[in-house]
Amino acid sequence: MKKILFSIFALFVAVGCANAKKLTVYFSVSGNTERLANAIHENAGGDIVRIEPVNPYPTDDYHNKSFTDQAQQEKTDGARPEIKDIDINLGEYNTIFIGYPIWWGSMPMAVYTFFDKYDLSGKTIAPFNTHEGSGSGDTHGEIMRLEPDATVVDGLPVRGGDTTNDLTDTVKNWLTTIGK
Repeated sequence: MKKILFSIFALFVAVGCANAKKLTVYFSVSGNTERLANAIHENAGGDIVRIEPVNPYPTDDYHNKSFTDQAQQEKTDGARPEIKDIDINLGEYNTIFIGYPIWWGSMPMAVYTFFDKYDLSGKTIAPFNTHEGSGSGDTHGEIMRLEPDATVVDGLPVRGGDTTNDLTDTVKNWLTTIGK
């Protein structure tokens, strides 16, 4: 009887893992985080969606003064810029890969809007980010505070300049480490 129950349990776990849906959600302005998101999506599978502000930033050039002024002001104000609705039922997904650049040691405010707008309770959140030397900052801790009823696994920080390289091995190693 124990063998039968164990076999049924193993089959249930195997089917559950096979049916576990994954979603990669990302915010990118310069294209670095988008390249990393695409590498994760290609290796983890599932679906992918971009976080897009209703009012786009002034330019795709991260070093443009009007862009940096707007982004810094949003952070100073604790703003939550409006984002477009994502046309996906988050209830269908078990694992959410969430990606963002690090701006002044933190996530862009549009990513905070995403966490405010969508409930990820019961999900596994796998954060990833691009940066130019600051790593992940405290963004993993911040995600844990924003989503206390989710499981947040170790994130993947990648230097933005490195996203023009083949990221397959880096991503595969991370996915193995976090069990995804």
